[in-house]
Amino acid sequence: MRKLDDIKAKFVEIYGGIYEHSPWVAEAAFGAGIGDLSVKMRQVVEDAGHDAQLKLLRAHPDLAGKLAKSGTLTAESTSEQAGAGLDACTEAEFAEFSQLNDSYKAKFGFPYILAVKGRHRAEILENFRSRIDNSPEQEFREALNQVHQIAKLRLDAL
Repeated sequence: MRKLDDIKAKFVEIYGGIYEHSPWVAEAAFGAGIGDLSVKMRQVVEDAGHDAQLKLLRAHPDLAGKLAKSGTLTAESTSEQAGAGLDACTEAEFAEFSQLNDSYKAKFGFPYILAVKGRHRAEILENFRSRIDNSPEQEFREALNQVHQIAKLRLDAL
């Protein structure tokens, strides 16, 4: 049994960051049997219920937010945001991101989430502006879909 615990611990060490600050997803997927890990991890999240999903959404940082400016994002988030040029925002862009982040969190109760890999900050801002008018139900589903997309990209990168 100790060997299995060691293997599970190593699995969680490797895959625990696939879903931002949520190693519980990897822990649950570990015992799910053989198959596509991305599909298993997605199913763990889908089966987790609203409260766990909301906690997962809230584990994500603001895009071009204070954590990014202070350098305290996870390595994955830092790389993803830098790849989209979010680390090179103009003052006006940063101010708009800050205002949108605050408005979005006040409306929905979690940060705006978008899989930014392969996107530019202008495209991200346009998407952000369009999603702020979604209903809470639409945006919760869209945010979860984006989290799954981020996780798939991270898993593929491993």
